[in-house]
Amino acid sequence: MKKRTHTCGELRASDTGKVVTLNGWVDRIRDLGGIKFVQVRDRYGFTQVVFDPRDNELYNMALKLGNEFCISVTGSVRKRPDDAINLRLPTGEIEIVASEMEILSDAEVPPIYINIDEESAEEMHLRHRYLDLRRPKMQRNILTRHRFVQAVREYLNNNGFVDVETPILGKSTPEGARDFLVPSRLKAGKFYALPQSPQIFKQLLMVSGFDRYYQIAKCFRDEDFRADRQPEFTQIDLEMSFADEEDVFSMTEGLMKYAFEKAAFADIKTPFRRFTYQEVVELYGSDKPDTRYGMKIHDITSTFEKTAFKVISDSIDKGEKVKGFLVEGKADRFSRKKLDEYTAFAKENGLGGLMWAKVEGDGLKSSILKHCPEELSSLVSLFAANENDLILFSLGEGLPLSKALGQIRNKIIKEEEFSVEGFEFLWVTDFPMFSYNEEEQRIEAEHHPFTMPDLEDLEKYGESDPLKVRSKSYDLVLNGYEIASGSVRIHRRDIQSRVFDLIGLSREEATEKFGYLLEAFKYGPPPHAGIAPGLDRIIAIIVGAQSIREVIAFPKVASGADLMTSAPSEVSQKQLDLLKLQLKDTEN
Repeated sequence: MKKRTHTCGELRASDTGKVVTLNGWVDRIRDLGGIKFVQVRDRYGFTQVVFDPRDNELYNMALKLGNEFCISVTGSVRKRPDDAINLRLPTGEIEIVASEMEILSDAEVPPIYINIDEESAEEMHLRHRYLDLRRPKMQRNILTRHRFVQAVREYLNNNGFVDVETPILGKSTPEGARDFLVPSRLKAGKFYALPQSPQIFKQLLMVSGFDRYYQIAKCFRDEDFRADRQPEFTQIDLEMSFADEEDVFSMTEGLMKYAFEKAAFADIKTPFRRFTYQEVVELYGSDKPDTRYGMKIHDITSTFEKTAFKVISDSIDKGEKVKGFLVEGKADRFSRKKLDEYTAFAKENGLGGLMWAKVEGDGLKSSILKHCPEELSSLVSLFAANENDLILFSLGEGLPLSKALGQIRNKIIKEEEFSVEGFEFLWVTDFPMFSYNEEEQRIEAEHHPFTMPDLEDLEKYGESDPLKVRSKSYDLVLNGYEIASGSVRIHRRDIQSRVFDLIGLSREEATEKFGYLLEAFKYGPPPHAGIAPGLDRIIAIIVGAQSIREVIAFPKVASGADLMTSAPSEVSQKQLDLLKLQLKDTEN
């Protein structure tokens, strides 16, 4: 095989006259007037190669070519005729006149399209992922991921972080999602667990004196089937000693700005906006809103305080609120039938109904216009609504009402056509420290039990109403997706013990699950804080992918199966015997 002198995306008009060798795959073949034009592809681009019938031996070899044949071709670079220039390709001004060719390997007809963007069934793409990854779109996705990770490493290395690998085989600590378990052959009846995150190990590194740690970490969660989730995923894991949330915010913002500039060629504005959990849910009905679309939720109760419309006045008398939001320029898209569908959706989300008002050329239109015309006119002024704007509002208790309106807002974003682009980051802070697990009838840590609570809240509500205790945790949201979660960690044993007590974890259980961490905390742990951005989701947002499967080289489907390798699979009885395992009825 003659090795390549250039890639398939490299040659330009300035290379005219050079004798070059390309290695790559046959992307497409055209026959014009007896001349064969073969487009050769590699991950760098495409180059057109010409086979002239006057070179009989070489031309006959070209007749054997098919799509996806792997070839090495040598020839001289020449400019294309003016009417044959293809400005869509960087190499579109030139072509290579072939003088030698070697067929390195032939190929059967591929089961999926590689050289056109027409999408066949995803299942077929995943079964033949090695072919799917030849597609330029998929290669762009993987290369974007590479550039992003490279930029992350550059930024963190330049800021004094140390890349440390933490164990993949660890101890099972069944909190939160289920662990993937790995049986030990040498310790029969005992199991390792694959890490859901490097959380405890990175805290131990802080105790060890590695004050700035990072890792591009593989994590594993044995979750029930969920759309667009992967049982194994990648996060950019960070931890800092002698740091608080402000240090994490500043470092993360700098990291995102740098990596997005390098990988997405985007100018990210810092600092990012911040909202408390309470604020963001009241304003957008969600703790991970896409703020590019506007549609802020407003408390409009005061507008209806003196209304004669009994449906609303009775609700206000019961202490309920009236809240709503403005949909700009979309009123003509909401027919009465569609508004009825949204009303039904509102009821599915716990509301009594959904009221609306349209601003049209000849005035207001609303199903309740005759009941409260003055109030609706006031709403138009309050929202600064213009022609073809739509106001949606409803009644209910404060935060639950906002959350239900947030579901309606999300449905509109998903189903209506909006011209929005770019990247909009925001921080959400002050999450609840605890939540109530209805199924297990107990209080549990909302984030994880090593998150530092707000100490004033802990003193004030710890015994009487722990669900009111806020935490020193934070999420980073990008375009409506939570892309990172982190917190200030507990470094004091007395606070850690109190948190364990509140979630019903006895000293014995705590020692059994986390004894090595608690033991380490006897020896001067520093204050520390961290965060873990999710790499897969970030790359999906950058490239505009509909699923994170499009940015992972070899992903699983929603069921956790790998369609290409047929994993998970059965193992032999001999393997089970070595592990001293016996299978129960796997049908049930």
